[in-house]
Amino acid sequence: MSSQEQDRAEIRQLLVDWSAAVRRRDYDGVLRNHSNDILMFNVPPPFQSEGLDAYRETWTLFFGWTTDAPRFELSDVRITAGPEVAFVTAHGKCFGPNGRGGREEVDFRLTLGLRKTDSRWIIEHEHHSVPVP
Repeated sequence: MSSQEQDRAEIRQLLVDWSAAVRRRDYDGVLRNHSNDILMFNVPPPFQSEGLDAYRETWTLFFGWTTDAPRFELSDVRITAGPEVAFVTAHGKCFGPNGRGGREEVDFRLTLGLRKTDSRWIIEHEHHSVPVP
């Protein structure tokens, strides 16, 4: 396996582990591979969060919005990796309340920027967006 293929495999596993941590509501797992200086652009306010503490608060909001174990799935994952930086694009799905006592599926887009530090991939930037109806 080439180093580029190895990097893509490591990043893919990072995404699998991160998604599983979201479904478990496991804050430590969700935050594990994020930079202390993470910059995130999100759909619901706050639209921009800077730093790991602010990023953690966005998950408190998300977990408060969802009921039961949250659905959080990524598909169409595309990874471009160089020796020190990488980016990921993906489609995502999650469920949340629809205001009528039921649940509705929310489709979102995800973009991540990663940096390799001490042989470990760290998420430096995360951007969620939703299609405009």
